[in-house]
This record gives sequence, structure tokens and C-alpha cells, in this order.
Amino acid sequence: MKSYEKIAKILRTDQDTIRVAEERLSALTGKVGVLDKIMEENWTAIQGRLNILGLTRDASAKEIYDALISKIEADDASFYEALGRPQVTEPADWQRVLDTVVAAIKPPTGFFLKKEKAIEFLRNEPPTKVIEALGYDNVDQLLENEDLMEIYCSLRFLQGGEWLNTVFFKQYDTVTPDDFEERAITPIALAKKWGTLAEGFMKKKYHNISHLKEMGIIYVIPLPLEISGETLRNLALLLHYFNEIPFYSDIIRKFSNMPETFVENLKSLLRGDVLDVQPAADGGKMPWMVVQRYLAKDDEFDWRLFTPHINPEALHWEKAEHLLMVVARSIDGFSTDLAFWKNLNWVGDYFKSDAGIDVLVSFNLVDTAMALVQQKEMVKYLYHHQESMWNKIFLEYFGQDEMEAMMKEYIIKGYMEL
Repeated sequence: MKSYEKIAKILRTDQDTIRVAEERLSALTGKVGVLDKIMEENWTAIQGRLNILGLTRDASAKEIYDALISKIEADDASFYEALGRPQVTEPADWQRVLDTVVAAIKPPTGFFLKKEKAIEFLRNEPPTKVIEALGYDNVDQLLENEDLMEIYCSLRFLQGGEWLNTVFFKQYDTVTPDDFEERAITPIALAKKWGTLAEGFMKKKYHNISHLKEMGIIYVIPLPLEISGETLRNLALLLHYFNEIPFYSDIIRKFSNMPETFVENLKSLLRGDVLDVQPAADGGKMPWMVVQRYLAKDDEFDWRLFTPHINPEALHWEKAEHLLMVVARSIDGFSTDLAFWKNLNWVGDYFKSDAGIDVLVSFNLVDTAMALVQQKEMVKYLYHHQESMWNKIFLEYFGQDEMEAMMKEYIIKGYMEL
């Protein structure tokens, strides 16, 4: 099987899509044999990991999947011990973890909404559910007695998406670049009372960590998921947000130089807009989309998944995996074990099931961790791996720095012409 055929099979897309992309990118950059190189690298990485796991190429998909799950469980246990057995239900434990992460990775400052503007928004549109849940009479009491950043976190899980999108976020129509400022990212382990109030929200989620891009907040809700691999999964998610927030901050900072389009660009960015019409390019050029969400979570057959694109989310996860090793080195020096997962974000292949059917196995750390989280539901994750493969193809021609620059440049337009 030719390399473009194999990659098309992994990406579930038409062989001609990959073949034409290879021809165009090769003509543009002068680089040849790139897809062959990717497939050789893919197989070398898999072979090396199978050896470590004590398996051969003839192992079944389930044997490999189970071995990867066991590896995640072992690494999770290592992190849990090295971090002093943090309990998600204890905010002090996870604040300690957050402080450890910040000390290890030294995140950059960001370009965030000023606190006085954030307070103004709350006064204009009081979050009545939050006020009532905490037993206050009005927004003034809320602001007087609660931390502003914690209030903003609670909007997500107490007020609900409909109120946020149709009422609260409408106020962003009035913001200007002057309403933003440079400051450090704020990582918060929310107090226990928020965990009690968030329980209804959490029933619909498989994670207890989230973020607010425009405020520069990363927060942990003190609710246990009571699942295997929780510590490693939480840590990876935190590191993902520590990459995602500066990425978007860079874009918002750039938007601030164009006041006339600042509001519309900002709202598009915060909504996570993705172009929903087939792009076209002029003069023999090829359209290459920038897809800033994991569309497969909502529809695994979304047409945009099968057209050439790059995905910032996959880049944030790749950086998170590297930072995981930085954190591991800083706390207990067991990063040698974690090196197993290095550069596997785009690696995967087909292996036979027990019934002899070809099954795609992702070696991606996040896919494996998320599969472990939902093991009871027998959910197998593949989309982190597949989106990383699209990125891998692109960066082999242009390099990672150029890919990231182009993501930021074309994220609003939704595509570039190559």
C-alpha cells in the first residue's frame, strides 16, 4: 500500500485528497517523499513502543489497546504519588498542583479582559442563579463577598450556556482593545462550596477542569470523577489550557491593533467559529482549512474532518505532552517512564481485532487517557490522533513555527490558499 493510501485510510478520507495534497505541497516547497517519511517514522515509533510493551506486530488491537491503558494507569499512579496524592475534593491539594505546574513551566502573561470591565459586566447583567445559590440578595453582595475570578468560573456551570450566549456575552459588543490588559494567567482550585453547586453541571461532563480564554483563568472544580487515570488526565488537561490561553491571547493582542474589526473578530474567536462552506482557491492554489475545534466530538462524519486542514487544539495537546515531562522532571525525576509517550500524538495504525477485522489503534497519550476515563462505556478515542496526523503532514512541509503562525493568521478567515 502506498503511503498516501495508508494515510488516507488512517484519516478516513479519499485517497485522491491526500495524493493531490502531497503533489501540491511538494510543488510548493520542493520537498519530496514526505508522506513516505511520515509512514516510516510512524512504523518505527510503533515498533519501539510495542517492544517496550512486550508485544509484536502480530498482537491484536485489543492486546495493544489494553497494554496502552495499563501504561497510562502506571504513569498515572506515578504522578499521583509524586504530587503527594492530591485529592480533587480538597482545593488545597489541587492548588498545590497548580502552583507546582506554574513553577515548572513558567507560563507567559496574557492579554485579558480588565477586572473592572468584568465587574461592570456583572453589574449590568447580574447572574441571578449564582446570587441565589450562594444566598445573596443582589450582585453587590456577591461582589463584596466572593472572589471575582471564582464568580466568572461559576457562570459556566451555574448560569448555563443559553444565558451566557444570549444575554451575558452580548455585552462583548461594546468592548474595545482598551478594555484588555497584560497580566498573569490565574489558576484556581475552586472552594468546596462550588463543587457542591456544580454537581448538576458535572453530570454532563467528563472533566472537572475548564478555562476562560478572555479572563485568563484555568480552574479545577472540587468534584471527583472517581475514574482511573484521573490525576494524569487532569494534569494533561491543565497543561493543554496553559498552552491554549497564550495562543488565543496572541491573536487577541494582534486584533487590538485593528480596532474597527476588534469586536467581531473577538466574538468569532471566543465562539470557536469554523468555516462551514467548502473553501475555494484561485489560480491552481489549494485551500487548506484552519479548524479550531474537535468537530468529531459532535459529528464524526463532519465533512471538514476529511478535507485538508490544521487544528490548533491538536497543537496545544502536543505541547501539553512535552510539558508533562517538564513537570515530571521537576517533581520526582520519573520523566524517563513518560518518555514512552513522546512524539506519539500523531502515531497510530491498523491492527487485527480478535475477529480478524482491521481496527485503528491510536498511540496518542490523550486518546488513551480519555479512553481510560470512559472505559466503562467502551468508548475508544481516535480524534486527537487523526487531527494530529493532519498537523503532522502540514508541519513536515512548513515546520511547526510556521504552522502555528498560519493558524493564528487564518483562524478567523477559516482557511488559507497554498
